Amino acid sequence: MNKRMIVYILGKMLGVEGALLLIPALVSFIYGERSGISFLIVAAVLGVIFLLFGRKRPEGKRIYGKEGFVIVGLAWILWSLFGALPFFISGSIPDYVDAFFETVSGFTTTGSTILQDIEALPMGMNFWRCLTHWIGGMGVLVFVLMITSLDDEYSMPLMRAEVPGPEADKLVPKARHTAKILYEMYFVLTAVEVVLLMFGGMNLYDALVHSFSTAGTGGFSNRNASVSFYDSAYIDGVITVFMILFGVNFNLYFLILIKDWKSALKNEELRAYLGIIAASIAVITVNILSIYGNVLHAFRYASFQVASVITTTGFYTADYELWPELSKTVLLVIMFIGTCAGSTGGGIKVCRFVILCKTIRQEVKKILHPNLVTVVKMNGKKVSRETLQGVNVYFAAYIFILAASVLLVSLDNFDFATSFSGVLTTINNVGPGISKVGPVENFHMFSNLSKIVFSFDMLAGRLEIIPYLLLLSPDLWRRRF
Repeated sequence: MNKRMIVYILGKMLGVEGALLLIPALVSFIYGERSGISFLIVAAVLGVIFLLFGRKRPEGKRIYGKEGFVIVGLAWILWSLFGALPFFISGSIPDYVDAFFETVSGFTTTGSTILQDIEALPMGMNFWRCLTHWIGGMGVLVFVLMITSLDDEYSMPLMRAEVPGPEADKLVPKARHTAKILYEMYFVLTAVEVVLLMFGGMNLYDALVHSFSTAGTGGFSNRNASVSFYDSAYIDGVITVFMILFGVNFNLYFLILIKDWKSALKNEELRAYLGIIAASIAVITVNILSIYGNVLHAFRYASFQVASVITTTGFYTADYELWPELSKTVLLVIMFIGTCAGSTGGGIKVCRFVILCKTIRQEVKKILHPNLVTVVKMNGKKVSRETLQGVNVYFAAYIFILAASVLLVSLDNFDFATSFSGVLTTINNVGPGISKVGPVENFHMFSNLSKIVFSFDMLAGRLEIIPYLLLLSPDLWRRRF
């Protein structure tokens, strides 16, 4: 285990976070808010940490997969711990556990909140909340790779540990260039959304924070009523489209950029993702038609909420707790599924479900035809045994963490729907759940123990469990590697 290299990279990353805190500090001072000082205090502390640990590169700089997982797991925890300090120091969120929960929810792009009056939060603090979505959407390690000089010989293990999905591939030979390409596409899509939202009547500040949250598929808003505050079919439509776009694997956008449209459009995961969205919208539109009176209104609210839930964004324009049970069940199902691998969204990922379905079909064929030789293919290519094993391990670990978390959260003695959906929505990085954690409610009433459990679930869900299973493994700390 190359501990010196781990400390060096973590020190560099904390220095980057310190620089990022200067942005909401500037926003605070523009709006004449004294709370901006809290950002400067934390930025100064992180600057000192960077000078002590992140400047001098160790001689032995080689890292492997295990170091990559450790660095990613610790980096997200440290960024959340320090990122919570401005909320706590300024008094905007006086309880540090609450501030930590809010920050974890931001970086993991979950969007769950403990705030009961979001509009009372200072402008700089709300900007920081939503900016954490934008940074965390593509991944904090990918962001640092993009803006720093981390060498490609040891940066790929970091990307593999952080990029969501069964596999992580480079778009070009150098990992740092891959990170730059990803963020260039990410930035362009975000900028286009900002412009379109401003055309719809949003001011620049509101357009920025909502675009940050849409891009990161997070769901934080500076409005208590979320997107329903604007009561605009145009704004609903723009955000719906961009939520779906940010839920697509960014590798496909790269294929489109190099004009390989055929490969992009034939992608099985993309087709399944769009098919699930279309089917869910159709079912819910019909199911809620009697509530909204006409097809267009029903389609508007159904499409927005389906896009919000499957992409794990968490915005809302309607209280779906008042919808029929069929509609709520559909939303609960797609909450499990989530977005495409390599996107900014959470959830189990569409490709895993596709692989699982194909694996089940393969096993059924083997039972019927014992001598038949079959392979699981994805996009015309054989799925490796390692990938299949990884999918199975992921599902097993997911179910175990889900069950253990529900048991711990149930100590707060809320109804099962609240406890179960609270865990489900945090581990899938969705935001709102059902019952007492529905779209117009939040997580403020839970105990500190439950909030810590939810925070772990959000981190584990965003990094797809393995880094935190590794950190919790006694073997990691006992053995010399």
